Amino acid sequence: MTPAPTPSAPATATASATASASADAGVDAAQAALAGEHACVYGYGVVGAHLPDGAEPAHTALAAHRSRRDELAALIAGTGADPVAAEPGYALPSPVTDEASARALAVLLEERLGALYADVVGAATTPELREFAVRGVVMSAVQALSWGGSPVAFPGLDGRV
Repeated sequence: MTPAPTPSAPATATASATASASADAGVDAAQAALAGEHACVYGYGVVGAHLPDGAEPAHTALAAHRSRRDELAALIAGTGADPVAAEPGYALPSPVTDEASARALAVLLEERLGALYADVVGAATTPELREFAVRGVVMSAVQALSWGGSPVAFPGLDGRV
């Protein structure tokens, strides 16, 4: 019986470079999702300020996004990368002046974040990160619906497939 051939040095180097690029893409996608979580934390402060008394849904969403932000930052740090920091402020896509515009902002935040998490699902190189991202897509879709968003067949991929 002949032993199986061993990969040549160039093939091994190419495989290693491909694996490294794949890991980098997963971390880059996770960093983008983390930036999205930072934006959601900021945005929900604005949303809550424009809801009538008892803005409990905004407080609940804010707490959930803070928790997910911290968990994602820990996953990124676990790869050896420095998690992206929050910006000092974020430009809103449109003025938020009342409850309707606050709800519209919440829907937009969740839809954008869902798309970022969908990117992580496709680029993740570990089961842990992929599972976290899948839960992020689902959470964002449910939150968008709770704020008055429309259901879509493929949350996070709407308009992208």
